Amino acid sequence: MIRIVKLNKSFNGKPVLQNISVTFEPGKTNLIIGRSGSGKTVLLKSIVGLHEIDSGEIWYENTLFNKLDFIGKKRIRSEMGMLFQGSALFDSLTVEQNVMFPLDMFSDKTPDEKLERVNFCLNRVDIHDANALFPSELSGGMKKRVAIARAIALNPKYLFCDEPNSGLDPITAILIDALIKELTEEYSMTTIINTHDMNSVMEIGEKIVFISEGVKCWEGNKNEILNSDCDSLNDFVFANSLAKKLRASNK
Repeated sequence: MIRIVKLNKSFNGKPVLQNISVTFEPGKTNLIIGRSGSGKTVLLKSIVGLHEIDSGEIWYENTLFNKLDFIGKKRIRSEMGMLFQGSALFDSLTVEQNVMFPLDMFSDKTPDEKLERVNFCLNRVDIHDANALFPSELSGGMKKRVAIARAIALNPKYLFCDEPNSGLDPITAILIDALIKELTEEYSMTTIINTHDMNSVMEIGEKIVFISEGVKCWEGNKNEILNSDCDSLNDFVFANSLAKKLRASNK
């Protein structure tokens, strides 16, 4: 579980996140949604410690993360998995080396144990016989699967996904969503997904937090979102759906 209490963040005196409180639950897909510039990416980066917050609390279970020293934060980070927008694989490393990277950073396993874990994770995301390939030799969907394998290499308690469907075709995006949800349930991870994709919201949105202009305006689940009385959320949902229809009609 990750709990955020009255979080505030500003840049150069301009408020970006204001008084946000929310609890993200283990074993569920927790989605942060909102327009571009709404503050959702800043919130995600604040939760993982890439941004220092101005005030508030970030709790990982019973540990107050934002008050830890470097060593304490490193211990928590060793329990995190990260799936970056665009996959963010290292172009100069093979598939095997990419997935092994967090194991080299945080694990004291032997080389044979690391390789066994790499192969297990690749098999788990349905990537086979690709250890020696480089990212340039992979499709977009395969890159995302390798990135997921890297994210779960340390068997994390917490999984963070920044726009996991960015650049993917609709069918592949659905498969990636399903894989993330399946892994979340299988390992009882606290998974937080930053997205603007309404397909993801309606497919896997077990807990949804809507951010508008740095303020949490609504939270609920995929069954409640279409009946919300939050005007800014309804505008977001309608605009998102209309944009998809326009794109489809132009193809």
